[in-house]
Amino acid sequence: MKEKSPRYAVIYARVSSVKQLTEGSGLSSQRVRCEQYAEHKGLEVIQVFHDEGISGSLVERPAMQAMLEFLKQQSEVTAVLIDDISRLARGMKAHLELRTTIEAAGGKLLSPSIEFGSSPDEILVENLMASVSQHFRDKNREQSINRTHAQLIQGYSVASIPAVGYKYKNMQGHGKLLVRNEPAATIVQHALESFACGRFETQSEVRNFLNAQACFPKGKNGDVTFERVRRMLENVLYAGYIHFPARGINMVPAKHEPLISYEMYLAIQNRLNGQAKAPTRKDLNLDFPLRGFITCSGCGETLTSAKSKGRSQYYDYYLCYRKGCSQYGKSAKAEKVESEFNDMLIKLKPSSDLFELAKKNFSIHWGKRRNNHQSNHASNVETLKGIESKIEKLVARVIDTESPTLISTYEKSIQELERKKAEVDEKIKNCGRPLPDFETTFRTAMNFLENPHKLWLSDDIKHKRTVLKLVFTDKLEYDLKLGFRTAKPLPIAQPFWLTEQLSGGYCDLVPGAGLEPARSYLRGILNPY
Repeated sequence: MKEKSPRYAVIYARVSSVKQLTEGSGLSSQRVRCEQYAEHKGLEVIQVFHDEGISGSLVERPAMQAMLEFLKQQSEVTAVLIDDISRLARGMKAHLELRTTIEAAGGKLLSPSIEFGSSPDEILVENLMASVSQHFRDKNREQSINRTHAQLIQGYSVASIPAVGYKYKNMQGHGKLLVRNEPAATIVQHALESFACGRFETQSEVRNFLNAQACFPKGKNGDVTFERVRRMLENVLYAGYIHFPARGINMVPAKHEPLISYEMYLAIQNRLNGQAKAPTRKDLNLDFPLRGFITCSGCGETLTSAKSKGRSQYYDYYLCYRKGCSQYGKSAKAEKVESEFNDMLIKLKPSSDLFELAKKNFSIHWGKRRNNHQSNHASNVETLKGIESKIEKLVARVIDTESPTLISTYEKSIQELERKKAEVDEKIKNCGRPLPDFETTFRTAMNFLENPHKLWLSDDIKHKRTVLKLVFTDKLEYDLKLGFRTAKPLPIAQPFWLTEQLSGGYCDLVPGAGLEPARSYLRGILNPY
């Protein structure tokens, strides 16, 4: 009995990538071709289904499932039109499974590219075309992997979404290359540098900084997660290297401009893997800028700060709450404490003559360092050759051995040597790069050294805390009756300690013999050459 031809048809189209939407195999072109075929066959198209961004190797597809449900609801056999056999599936297994499922749902496959039938010859042709389609898929995947590997070993990033702070740009001679994406690049660079040098002590501080930047891209909830901060701090891409151990790519110098040096990247990793820092206090504000930084002279514990309500206003106090302390329950007005600290900080400002003397000595030291900058170049080159020789020997051992344990051991050693090679490479680059002049390098630092009190007067609590961290090496001791304990040496950072000694300040570090012996001693520190 002759099979009754269907009167109605549905169209199924599929693309596996966004790129296909704009090319010849896009959804619109598939639909037009199927519509023309339906008109030629006298079929009425009653519905169109399409899947976007779905691989041809998958059976479970949203539009495909919707089409199968639609077919089951029809009272008669409905033609299912596809532009090409590869649009149905790109795999023999998936093709056979979908073909059987469509027939079971009441559908009949038709295509302008192939004649589906039940004869041995028609089935053979169909299976051959399905096999060829799978071959193309497998070949495309192989070529894609090879192209990706080639790009990686040449130093190009292949991530579909670039790391924050970068964007892809078509560059002559390179193709798609990572370039700085401002202002995010500068924000990321500042965050990484600040964590490396300790200005940001914890990942929480990095996160708070990034959240405070309106131009920094946030997550869906408008926040930067700790996981994102961690990935950013661990990403060697920012130091100018491509590293994918799973693909056998170990520390390949990248083509793009790094945001930080590899040395700085290593400093970040050391901090991440070192002893955890205490989290930043959340109760720091301009009302109590010295909170957590001054200790009780009686017990050594950090003084507490509090507000006390008077008749018409609140008053700020620093006080000791440690029972058993001689100063327990006593307090000092915050205004008085901070005024005394202010006076003490002003004294750290060196005289203009003294500052120029220190600046001159530092400048001489920097100049000699610039002149001797190439002294380690030859040594680093020899070290690099030694590392490369070791890598070559280990690679040869990997090729010769069949033991999985030995291969794993050799590969780990190679990865470690690749990291050392990257470190030495950067040292060689830096040795070959002339150092900037003294004014360019130390302008900001010398301005701060000249008068740290200027930054303290800022209305930003972060600036005040920066002064405390840079000027003092430890907390300051305070007597709630007598004030700051200056009878013993203050924990002043070395640059300010030097200017204090040369100024003959209030610290008892100056020898009783007078200033000449001290100057003679300090001359060796300021100008060791």
